[in-house]
Amino acid sequence: MKASELRDNTVAELQETLHGLLKEQFNLRMQQGTGQLSRPHLMKLVRKDIARVKTVIAQKSGDAS
Repeated sequence: MKASELRDNTVAELQETLHGLLKEQFNLRMQQGTGQLSRPHLMKLVRKDIARVKTVIAQKSGDAS
């Protein structure tokens, strides 16, 4: 997921994306806790995607005011 792709979305769509990523992060944490996480690199990728989405949301809300 690239920031340039995210900038084309509305704030509502970004909030939906963020919600989905947070759910995915939770599921990965649960898998890690039970020892079932087969691809641990996904934790880092999801965390970075969450940061990207939050950054774009902050930029868009800063433009509005």
